[in-house]
Amino acid sequence: MGDVFPHGAFLTTDGAEPVPDYDRSTRDKFVQAVDKDNGLLVWEVGVHDPDPEARKNERSVNVKIAAEVQPVPPEALPGLPFRPVEFEGLEVTPYLDTNGVRPKLAFSLRARGMHAPGGDSRRKSGGQHGSTGTEAAA
Repeated sequence: MGDVFPHGAFLTTDGAEPVPDYDRSTRDKFVQAVDKDNGLLVWEVGVHDPDPEARKNERSVNVKIAAEVQPVPPEALPGLPFRPVEFEGLEVTPYLDTNGVRPKLAFSLRARGMHAPGGDSRRKSGGQHGSTGTEAAA
């Protein structure tokens, strides 16, 4: 966590949203994505990286979390909308993004769970050991 987010991380969404399975969903029927490694439903939260040296387009990522039920985010800071978060077992996976004019190297983040900074990572918040995680598109 400290290597990827040395200045911490903040959720930018109020909660986790279900991620669609684009291959199985249709215009009339929503099918939620399932994590291929553990068979759990996939949810997504927006995350802000406050690192002052991060490029503008690298400050926001969408983190995907696999959990049996919708993960509950940590509490917001008193009087502010910011929700500090720590991810457990964070892994970085590079991939080639070919969606633009030129292919570019991009990164996905993978975590086993999330919790409030300094909080108890075993606290139930929608999955096993907090929330179980999968990829985060960077």
